[in-house]
Amino acid sequence: MKPQLLKMSIDSLLSFSVRHDNVPYFFNKWHYHAEVELLHIEKGSGTQFIGDNISRFTEGDILMIGSNLPHYWRCDENYFENNPELFAEARVTHFLPDFWGNQFLDLPENKLLKELLTKANSGIKITGNTNRKVAEILKKLTVSKTVERIILLIEALHIISISKDIETIATSGFQNTYNESETERLNDIYKFTMSNFDKKISLEEISSIAHISPNSFCRYFKTQTKKTYSQFLMEIKIGNACKLLIENKKSISCICYESGFNNFSNFNRYFKSITGKSPLQYKKTFTKEHGNFDI
Repeated sequence: MKPQLLKMSIDSLLSFSVRHDNVPYFFNKWHYHAEVELLHIEKGSGTQFIGDNISRFTEGDILMIGSNLPHYWRCDENYFENNPELFAEARVTHFLPDFWGNQFLDLPENKLLKELLTKANSGIKITGNTNRKVAEILKKLTVSKTVERIILLIEALHIISISKDIETIATSGFQNTYNESETERLNDIYKFTMSNFDKKISLEEISSIAHISPNSFCRYFKTQTKKTYSQFLMEIKIGNACKLLIENKKSISCICYESGFNNFSNFNRYFKSITGKSPLQYKKTFTKEHGNFDI
């Protein structure tokens, strides 16, 4: 993708930034920055794009995004309907990998911390008991203004570095090769796709959004994302189906058609190829892990 380079605003009197966001929806751009990001999503749900990975995000998620790793949190469509009772909330920490000095990570005691920052270059999701511990630290970190804030950040990173409750997000082969001069073309493609995935999108239509020819579009998209537009579109559709299955408000056949499929057997086949489970298995697994409700 061609993400936007963001220049993070950090108080000149502080070594790294911490903020508590309470907004209608999260920052709606495919972007990257030099700072490592540690994020706790307290409210909100939608689709996350991290490197070459597309998946759902939901309330309670904690993620660590490495330096210059492109990412984008697209809240669900109902967050854009100006509902004053619906909002997204997150605690966000940004810090440069060397903010504590050039030699700090080379200290022998910091071997695991250095390895963690390397892992974060592919994005990390923090789960289980580690998630709960880090969430509490981030709450304290939000209000701390003394040397305690540095201690709290190191404590959070130490807990993550020794934990088994972590999942890598993007593939290890993903690399950010973009530069600051790139345009908004991919952001336009993202927005259009997220708003129209449940309809038939022709090659001519999506290439016109990108302002390039159909033949050039296919080559352009594959070069930038390492996947075809068809594969990208399919992942968006299946991500929406996962959301609807978790909500458990509609039948699987209804979810099939609302996610842009007009053939139930194709829906099952693509769903299993992307998630590793059939739609029914996915729903049962979520039920088992998150509490009982009718299937």
